[in-house]
Amino acid sequence: MDAITALKTRVSRPRLSDRLENPDRLQDVFSAALRAADHAQLRPWRFLVIEGERRTALADLMEAVLAAGSDDDVSDSRREQARAKAFRAPVIVVAICQYREHPKVPQWEQMLSTGAAVQNMLVAAHAIGLGAIWRTGELVVHPVMRQGLKLAGNESIVGFIYLGEPEGE
Repeated sequence: MDAITALKTRVSRPRLSDRLENPDRLQDVFSAALRAADHAQLRPWRFLVIEGERRTALADLMEAVLAAGSDDDVSDSRREQARAKAFRAPVIVVAICQYREHPKVPQWEQMLSTGAAVQNMLVAAHAIGLGAIWRTGELVVHPVMRQGLKLAGNESIVGFIYLGEPEGE
């Protein structure tokens, strides 16, 4: 698929298969991220790849975020819904902005650069036939998630990128 077609036809794909045919294709997705607009070549991003059994640890964190945000007992069904988010795709990439001190590149610009890297990943995934969706919400800012992922003080989660074989429309 050519670049213009990929840009014009990419959509978020919330329904993804639990399998990933030819995982080597992910290298193209990450290579595309490295070509994002990046003032001073800081590469202020970091990507945590969560797949296989590591999704269970992410499910634990997602459940802990839910429990921490409630004064009441959380129902089993709500806990299962929270945990299920970690199994919506065979690969989940946590996109993180690592702020770096620079006299000409403020934090907001580094965040935009990280967002551009994520957008490149989404378009590249589409171009090679993968489905992808960028998810945010409370999980990206919650202290339980930050602590569980061992984020440093200069890091912020930009989103959870779900990658896999697309299912349905």
